[in-house]
Amino acid sequence: MTKETVLKDCFGFNAFRPLQAEIIDSLLSGKDTLAVLPTGAGKSVCFQVPALMLPGITLVISPLVALMKDQVSALREKGVPALYLSAGHSENEMAFLFRALQKGTYRLLYIAPERLRSARFQAVVKTLPLSMVVVDEAHCVSQWGHDFRPSYLEIAQFLSGVSPRPVVFACTATATARVRADICESLRLSDPARFVGSFDRKNLFFEVRRTVNKEALLRSYLRSFADRSGIVYCATRKTVDALFLTLAAEGFSVCRYHAGMRTDERRAQQNAFSSDERRVMICTNAFGMGIDKANVAFVIHYQMPADLESYYQEAGRAGRNGARADCVLFYDPRDAMLQRFLIDRSASQMQGNAPENRLQLRQKEERLSSMRRYALSKTCLRAEILRYFGETAPEHCGNCGVCCAEKRALLHPEPLPEPQPDPALLKRLTALCRTVAAQNGVPSFAVFTHRTLERMAAIRPLTEQAFGQIKGVTARKKEKYAAVFLKEIHKSQRKS
Repeated sequence: MTKETVLKDCFGFNAFRPLQAEIIDSLLSGKDTLAVLPTGAGKSVCFQVPALMLPGITLVISPLVALMKDQVSALREKGVPALYLSAGHSENEMAFLFRALQKGTYRLLYIAPERLRSARFQAVVKTLPLSMVVVDEAHCVSQWGHDFRPSYLEIAQFLSGVSPRPVVFACTATATARVRADICESLRLSDPARFVGSFDRKNLFFEVRRTVNKEALLRSYLRSFADRSGIVYCATRKTVDALFLTLAAEGFSVCRYHAGMRTDERRAQQNAFSSDERRVMICTNAFGMGIDKANVAFVIHYQMPADLESYYQEAGRAGRNGARADCVLFYDPRDAMLQRFLIDRSASQMQGNAPENRLQLRQKEERLSSMRRYALSKTCLRAEILRYFGETAPEHCGNCGVCCAEKRALLHPEPLPEPQPDPALLKRLTALCRTVAAQNGVPSFAVFTHRTLERMAAIRPLTEQAFGQIKGVTARKKEKYAAVFLKEIHKSQRKS
């Protein structure tokens, strides 16, 4: 079994993206590895492929339970024996799952970092044949990162107690040189191989719009983007709720997501967006991590975020299908005041005036200053981003709001290299995908991603063989779903 075979048979891809093959080879050779690959570059494949080739279990440490659940559902649909543990499992369920792990039933085990605090879990996991430990969203281990999580600091101590020590893979979408060094030190990686992909995604158009009338500007953008999918990020839950209620009442196809909502509400809203039942997601930074939605045509930041790392990670959720997409920051000087207030509130919640607390505050202030410089920049915005991440950049990109001398239309997507999908058929296939997903108890993208459905609606396969040739249709999915989807495609052919 080769990595190319696993990539094709399990994940439905014919070729690796840049750096994926090199990262996989590094891990298979037993070398600790750090990878920084921008959103959409395929980080998950980098550890999921070797996880199926190595002899034991791969432990994946990930920050969000909802993200773990979706990834495990998607893997199971591909026939990969994966499992996640959460606080929602009962004692009896946990005991059953532990026994299954010890029997070798699963190849990938997903946990939150807080699980490492459980003495019972540590006792069980140390009896397992761990081949690899994956630290996803590894920037969370660094106090210089934009989403520091103290629980991530316990990973190194956990690894020191595992014998034999498994290979460690740390990966993230955004990390400056300082954060990369801190990740390696904090996790105590052993002479790691380091892979840093280019942060330059040429299909993204970056723009800053300075305005005090954001709501009117947002309406203008949403009307201009017609029926395209997009995300609107806000700094607070209150803003999310207010915008959602206003725009929904005006007939816009919107949904919302923030940490103050019930879990079932968030899940329903996320599914509505992922399946294109709703066009625009209005949310805080609680939304987006791990969302596999390729046709996001725009990301608007309604309020300036706290740092450039967060901004670039969130903006990077646009254009994952390679089509041209817009990343627009609405800027009002009051945004900086809001972020300053949030930093001060965070300071007031800290215990005492310890050196580590002062360091965290200084880091937040430095990151906010960098974000504000971007918002006020009069030079190439792409160059501002690339230089921030330590990448050499030309002074003029020709594809950002500063470099373009004339105001362009809001969105002029470049034609995709494949035939365009039939809109009516795509709508029916999307509805069918939602139905099939509900019957199987998984999110719709775990059955087929929107990009795969677009390919079906464009190519219109009429045989199982043709269906299996579509990118994103694995052998298992062809066997499981070909009949029902081909029936819908044949029905559309008769109507036309």
